[in-house]
Amino acid sequence: MNKIGCYPFMAEPFHCDFSGRLFMGHLGNHMLNAADFHSTDRGFGMKYLMSIGRSWVLSRLAIEMVEMPPMYTRFNVETWVESAMRYFTSRNFAVVGQPTPNTQHPTPKVYGYGRSIWAMIDTTTRQPTDIYAIDNGAIENWIVKDKECPIDKGGRVRMTDNAELVRTIDTYYNDVDINGHINSVKYIEHVLDLWPMEWYREHPVRRFEIAYVAEAHGGDRLSFYRETVSDLESCVRIVRKGADGEDVECCRSKVVFF
Repeated sequence: MNKIGCYPFMAEPFHCDFSGRLFMGHLGNHMLNAADFHSTDRGFGMKYLMSIGRSWVLSRLAIEMVEMPPMYTRFNVETWVESAMRYFTSRNFAVVGQPTPNTQHPTPKVYGYGRSIWAMIDTTTRQPTDIYAIDNGAIENWIVKDKECPIDKGGRVRMTDNAELVRTIDTYYNDVDINGHINSVKYIEHVLDLWPMEWYREHPVRRFEIAYVAEAHGGDRLSFYRETVSDLESCVRIVRKGADGEDVECCRSKVVFF
């Protein structure tokens, strides 16, 4: 089996925004699905892990696009494991057009790339657990070190106390995922909703980064604090109230527009 997984998707019309291009959130879902398909085929996917009280949890995600696939475009999401440590593993993605037979340009079009970091947790304690304890460290057999992912890995999203509270929302059934916490992609959608549609008519998203810090659950109220870095770049901090009434930071994100 190839170390690099390649999975076909299509920019379905109901997954596209008013410009006729795929929503960033749906692209994120496709990437996470590709990650699950890849890990399941190789023996360390969610279905098996949950049977032994383990689960993958997304820690960081960065997506950088040349352009979003237009409506009805068929494309592939390639994914591979770049590195693994005891508690975290790095997984990359490439979003490429599907080759068209008999074309004069056989090289697939590259739409963009993604980088992600995952932790494996114990589903009872919710604490990180040893990735190498699964099948005697078999994940090591699937690491790819010679495939390029030419986007910045990103780092800690730095914000100051000048960030402005711009929205507070409630969370419900559709926000909660299989792990029982707010879905990773829902955070992306909620962050991108902070800008009006008029903004997106002129400024598509070029890069989106998000780092997950603490879990939130259905029923939690999420507050969004935004800080402008430049005309085309902003950072967002998302917090919930803890049991003691103090703010608990759930995640931080950075959005860069064209």
